Amino acid sequence: MTAEHARPRGDDHVRNVTARGVTARVSVRSGVGAFTDQPPLLLCNGIGVSLEALQPLVDHLHADRGVVRFDVPGVGGSALPPFPYAIAGLASWVTALMAKLGHRRFDVLGLSWGGGLAQQLAVQAPRRVRRVVLVATGTGTLMVPAHPRVLTIMSTPRRHRDPAFAATVAPEIYGGSMRTHPERGAALLHAATRSGPKRGYYYQLLAMTGWTSLPFLGLLRQPTLVMGGDDDPIIPVANPKLQAALIPHSQLHIYHGGHLGILTEADELAPVIDTFLDGDRLAGTGPKKESKR
Repeated sequence: MTAEHARPRGDDHVRNVTARGVTARVSVRSGVGAFTDQPPLLLCNGIGVSLEALQPLVDHLHADRGVVRFDVPGVGGSALPPFPYAIAGLASWVTALMAKLGHRRFDVLGLSWGGGLAQQLAVQAPRRVRRVVLVATGTGTLMVPAHPRVLTIMSTPRRHRDPAFAATVAPEIYGGSMRTHPERGAALLHAATRSGPKRGYYYQLLAMTGWTSLPFLGLLRQPTLVMGGDDDPIIPVANPKLQAALIPHSQLHIYHGGHLGILTEADELAPVIDTFLDGDRLAGTGPKKESKR
């Protein structure tokens, strides 16, 4: 973030908002200056962690950009829903939540599990979602899978509740800079974050059961930035390459790093996101499809 973009911290307002009977913990940073009338960026987090986990990315996005974060129902400070949900139902609830906040149109960024939600939002609410950023995410059930041991570790919320265990498994499941600094994984999962009840984690897993975006990726009409790490044990790099190949108006950006590179190397990757999101505002044209390394 450059000095001219800096503004005082504390502009993020965290509060509880109820949509369709489910109360969610939401953080809203209003857009200012040139971003006052621009659609905000909705951030969809990975599985089992609260909105604080995305703070490194928020800190390096343009300081005037409007940003909305939320805890998925049953995770962090959001209420546990009365019953499990499908990803399509969650996407519908998210659009209702954004409308409650006064945003009928928005950009969406999905990280890991949140990337599945972002893809569903894009196809399910095309008039609401302007631009899409998919980071370290796949196409659901039908994708190039991670190693079975990685999937086993991901099947439980233990890493979110046990910092020592998180530091132990971080190199294996997150790759990238976690291989040499595994303590960063534990810090990202535990520093100032809330995990919520175990049932919330399993609801998130269940929501993706049987879901795949492969049949509808070709139907997406939003400009889409697909980002993936070249050392991501959870989402092998073949997955973002496949997504970019199937989404009509897409850009592919492969970065050197692991599953959480968007957080650990936010200073390098946030400007890529800013440039993409501001394409129409600055140039008046949509993005060209390209591949970067």
